Amino acid sequence: MGTAAFKAARDFLFTNRTNYRAAHAGFQWPKLDNFNYALDWFDAELARGDNANRLALKIVGDGAGTATFGELSANSNRVANGLRALGVKRGARILLMLGNVVPLWEVMLAAMKLGAVVIPASTLLTSYDLKDRFDRGRVRHLIANAADATKFDGLDPTVTRIALGDAPAGWHRYDTLLQGAPDFTPDGPTKATDPLLLYFTSGTTSRPKLVEHSHESYPAGHLITMYWIGLQAGDMHLNISSPACRPIQYIVIRWPAG
Repeated sequence: MGTAAFKAARDFLFTNRTNYRAAHAGFQWPKLDNFNYALDWFDAELARGDNANRLALKIVGDGAGTATFGELSANSNRVANGLRALGVKRGARILLMLGNVVPLWEVMLAAMKLGAVVIPASTLLTSYDLKDRFDRGRVRHLIANAADATKFDGLDPTVTRIALGDAPAGWHRYDTLLQGAPDFTPDGPTKATDPLLLYFTSGTTSRPKLVEHSHESYPAGHLITMYWIGLQAGDMHLNISSPACRPIQYIVIRWPAG
């Protein structure tokens, strides 16, 4: 039900790409009950058949890499299984502090599949900032670059620590997660209203606030972003922003046909 409604809303916007009046008058937000973008849309619609071999992600600059839809699907399954083995459960908070690298997107999809909640964090954060995020975000798991590991010294030792690169003592290596099975079975359906992301605002004028996105608000909201940017099936979108205010790098994400 959720997948069909999401697809119908997307296709309506595709059909009316050059007819704003019709799009404005006829668009309806998809009504989603159970919906998991990674399982019900990415895996089921984008990473199947011939489309599995199409380029999905290309990162240029530091951390350069590429991935097809099929690779992202299978690797996120492996990461989800690996995280589950480390105790990550539905609703658990994961602080994710990575730059523009392929594992960032593998973890995002894996967390969605598990029903875990991701707290994106800039690599520019200090230990003081991270303690605040640990406390108010109720962080139970952490994924970061090995080079940033010392920033977490002295913080809650019960938090599971996973490092991209040479993991220090007490940390798990990210690449071991990729040794898991390429098939993933969820523990149950994901409600569209379940939390997906917890963002800390910039805190420019006061203490950073927590902003929640659900499995409905984030992917469904991006349908409008897609329309305004003008993405069509088969397009390649150049994104010059970076996760959590990293210095500008370039990510090319191909919007799939079908």
